Amino acid sequence: MINDPIYGFVTIDSELILELVNHPIFLRLTRIKQMGMSSFVYPGAQHTRFSHALGAMHLMKLALESLKRKGTKITKKEKEAAMIAILLHDLGHGPFSHSLEYILINVHHEELTSLLMHKLNAEFDGALNLAISIFEGTYKRNFFHRLVSSQLDMDRLDYLQRDCYFSGVVEGSVGADRIIRMLDVHNDEIVVLEKGIYSIDRFLNARRMMYWQVYLHKTGLAAEIMLQSIIKRARELMKEGKNMLCDSDLNFFMINDFSKEDFVRNDQLLEHFLQLDDYNIWSAIKQWKNSGDKILDYLIEGLLHRKLFHLEMSSEKISQKKLKSVEKDLLAKGFSKKDLTYLSFIGEVSNSAYTSGRQNIKVKMNNGDVIDISEASDLPNIEVLTKIVTKYYLCQPKIVS
Repeated sequence: MINDPIYGFVTIDSELILELVNHPIFLRLTRIKQMGMSSFVYPGAQHTRFSHALGAMHLMKLALESLKRKGTKITKKEKEAAMIAILLHDLGHGPFSHSLEYILINVHHEELTSLLMHKLNAEFDGALNLAISIFEGTYKRNFFHRLVSSQLDMDRLDYLQRDCYFSGVVEGSVGADRIIRMLDVHNDEIVVLEKGIYSIDRFLNARRMMYWQVYLHKTGLAAEIMLQSIIKRARELMKEGKNMLCDSDLNFFMINDFSKEDFVRNDQLLEHFLQLDDYNIWSAIKQWKNSGDKILDYLIEGLLHRKLFHLEMSSEKISQKKLKSVEKDLLAKGFSKKDLTYLSFIGEVSNSAYTSGRQNIKVKMNNGDVIDISEASDLPNIEVLTKIVTKYYLCQPKIVS
């Protein structure tokens, strides 16, 4: 039994699952923060991918037991495999989760997860075959995959509750227990019973609020951009031949670029990857803080002492005139034109609580009809929840006037 702050006691009654939880590949997730740089804004957001994975597995167990009570036939092996699939779904995350994705390693975390699951499967003599087919969506009963990855999966249900709890942002609260009780299977699809519509409305609204208020918070984004700039600058210096102290596994990825195909062909790349977590990055940053490079020292000083960049968010695209003004100010402060690559940024972020047409959330009405949640909901703001909202940002040091 594991005492979880969200659900209370989480029980593991499978010897195989217990072995996986205690495996070094899974335990690595105890050293990777779930919310990347969000703790710069919400100090309590210190929880890990490990606790999230256990929570998602617990919700999967509850969901499968609820579906069985409604008459869906689920074997003991299918239940265990689905729980394993969601337990291991984040294995491929690198340091600081999404913050350094495609910055440190140019491979998506889900592709690395799949490779790591196959690696574990070889070690466990094929015991994960069914779990892998559920995770990759190749199992004949597709509803299992939808519980792992869709717009209403156990991953989202857990991270919204968990991130809401640890950040203290109450607007992100969702009624996961009720949503799970409202799930059913219809024609091999996960559907929500009509009486669960308002719970889904609340879930979608909570997701929208969490993205704008937490995941895309401008201060958190500024910290993330600074971290990315530190890695990019250090990598450039290393490729120029400058001696930059860091551990051998981080150094391996700093001086080399690898594709997914490289990881498939060379199993040793995964071994190096498995040694990476948040601690490698923080250790390296502390080693680099007196590198003698003006830009790197400036960025590290800012991140370590919370002198974060200013990030201005707008619904309108940032004009070139405004960008040029920022660059002019930075040049006047003594930075070179080449330095601007690491100091001045424009970009965009987008948020959509629900994307119609992509693994839709289906509602089973009392008359037997199955319709999309966007049609079933009577919320006056349902169009807001289904609309993709894009915002544009300008990020630069606070020394700019």
